[in-house]
Amino acid sequence: MKKYILIATLAFVASCDTKEANKENNMDISKNPLLVKSTLEYGTPDFTKIKAKHFLPAILEGMKLQNEAIEKITQNTDAPTFENTILALEESSKKLDAVTAVFYGLAGAHTNDTIKENQKELAPKFSKHSDDILLNTQLFAKVKSVYENLSEVNLDAESNHLVGEYFKNFSKAGANLSEEKKEKLKEINSEIASLSNDFGKKLLDASKKGGIVVTNKEDLKGLSDEKIASIEKDGTYEIQLINTTQQPSLQTLENRDVRKKLFEKSIHRTDAGEYDTSDLVLKMALLRAQKAQILGFDTYASWSLQGTMAATPDKVFNMFKNLIPGSLEKAASEIKEIQTEINKEGKDFKLAAYDWNHYAEKVRKSKYNLNEDDVKPYFEMTNVLEKGVFYAATKLYGITFKKRTDIPTYHPDVVVYELFEEDGSKLGLFFGDYFARDSKRGGAWMSNFVKQSKLRNQKPVIYNVCNSPKPAEGEPALISFDEVETMFHEFGHALHGFFGNQKYASISGTSTARDFVEFPSQFNENWSTHPEILKNYAVHYKTGEVIPAELLQKIKDAGTFNQGYSMIENLCSSSLDMKWHTISANDKIEDVASFEAEALKSMKLNLDEIPPRYRSTYFAHIFSGGYAAGYYSYLWTEMLSHDAYDWFKDNGLLTRENGQKFREQVLSKGNTMDYAEMYKTFAGRDPKAAPMLEARGLK
Repeated sequence: MKKYILIATLAFVASCDTKEANKENNMDISKNPLLVKSTLEYGTPDFTKIKAKHFLPAILEGMKLQNEAIEKITQNTDAPTFENTILALEESSKKLDAVTAVFYGLAGAHTNDTIKENQKELAPKFSKHSDDILLNTQLFAKVKSVYENLSEVNLDAESNHLVGEYFKNFSKAGANLSEEKKEKLKEINSEIASLSNDFGKKLLDASKKGGIVVTNKEDLKGLSDEKIASIEKDGTYEIQLINTTQQPSLQTLENRDVRKKLFEKSIHRTDAGEYDTSDLVLKMALLRAQKAQILGFDTYASWSLQGTMAATPDKVFNMFKNLIPGSLEKAASEIKEIQTEINKEGKDFKLAAYDWNHYAEKVRKSKYNLNEDDVKPYFEMTNVLEKGVFYAATKLYGITFKKRTDIPTYHPDVVVYELFEEDGSKLGLFFGDYFARDSKRGGAWMSNFVKQSKLRNQKPVIYNVCNSPKPAEGEPALISFDEVETMFHEFGHALHGFFGNQKYASISGTSTARDFVEFPSQFNENWSTHPEILKNYAVHYKTGEVIPAELLQKIKDAGTFNQGYSMIENLCSSSLDMKWHTISANDKIEDVASFEAEALKSMKLNLDEIPPRYRSTYFAHIFSGGYAAGYYSYLWTEMLSHDAYDWFKDNGLLTRENGQKFREQVLSKGNTMDYAEMYKTFAGRDPKAAPMLEARGLK
């Protein structure tokens, strides 16, 4: 999840709120460890001192300090300049940025009841604070004045771009609206913020508590002994849900009734009962449409896509239109293959969604003679990280890594590494948090505890979070190849953040448009299968044997397997996102399931065998994760990533020279120039879709 300029600078609250929070927590604000400059290297948060009770008063104080800074800007009687307006605005959030970076880090990766309550209380305050800045008439007048007089001052390119970004974001947020419309917009934004927080909380609870409990161990046939041991509790076995529709255990569970039960728990986790989010979905979709109308747009997607590479909903739907026919054709052939496999076993049932992964794995074994259980012993997590992910970064960018055990972490499972440039100078600090737990939300992501900024003299402190099952005590952490790719993916985001080379934090590193930010991460996945990289990290955890050439070839051969399914489930969710966000403010939608069914039917994606990767009621990306009208970006940036890798193939592939060029012309640029122009500068041409289609086996 990425934060954007100003939108990350959250919520107004009067100083008396801060006093009340401090009084309630019986705390001297000056001693709050979140507000005291960290003495640790890189300004890393000192998790030995930070407690959940510190967050609320620290955030409220950060808001107060920013408001005081904003008031100073607006009350300044001097003519607006870059220094007294834009630079002052950029630095107004410095303390709040530092506090919320830690707060959101723990809210996602290691939450508790106090943090959850803080999130609920702060959601409307965050929204109000952002609005009170972006919709501040006096402030916008000063920003506009600096923007309109840019030609009269001699700013460097990055500072010039920063001014444009502030002007664009103020305008997009509604700074040009009448005061009456601004007040209405503030009400809508506050309500959306509260609903989004409620959605996230319900979904987290539903996923953690909505799985299945199996009492008979025989019903778990197909799961490994290690997996069974890891889910055993007091003589029963609990399979919790991950955030996607399909669940990992469906691949190996042999009992069809158990598979069906687990699958149905997954797809219905939030559409009825205690954790029902249907009403939240309907309210948010309508409120977003109303927001777009106030801002002068027909739909929320039209408003949201400003400043992205895609630019308009029509371009996104056109991308879907070009991908769907080939994906359906590929999926149809996969359905036939899997049904044949079912029939070969003497079974007479028709392939259902909860059968897909189980029998697809059998087809994979018979067609490619590739067994996931044969592959996993070669993918021990620490080896993958140090000898795969890090090794690839060293080969491409010359950076090196040193494990640090003296840096405090927020959980014992977290590992820390220091990064160095090729010349030995310090680059930053990396936190890796890879195991699933009850205090962590589902999925995988990257963010910053400290963001790169030359102005603030900050080097990056970046974390990756994943959700691989934690093995039983004393057992190795063996992961699937999908999880290997996820580790490479998230570290691609990290590299984007580490290589940021900006003066200003708000446009540094990963602070880019949604349909560009996933490009470096998806590109980095490509190195997971490069022979030199793969042979270095894919080592049997018991024997030390390098992965056999024939097994390596099987992985490659199977690379296009099941890609029809993969594309369809993605296109289903991407289409649902765009359909929800291209409704008008006058549309009357009464039932989520009916809307969803009609949306998929209209896109010719209504296949019983292939459900959406996320159904609407548990689609966290768009209803609590900031990706509203933006989930398409995974497909858009996949196109960029495969095209970039194609460029690497044409130019010698795994070389320092290629890595340096990519770093200098893409990874280090942050949000400092037009993205299409940035890509063209790197590749020497516009991106092509053909490499992605070929990689997926769709062409």
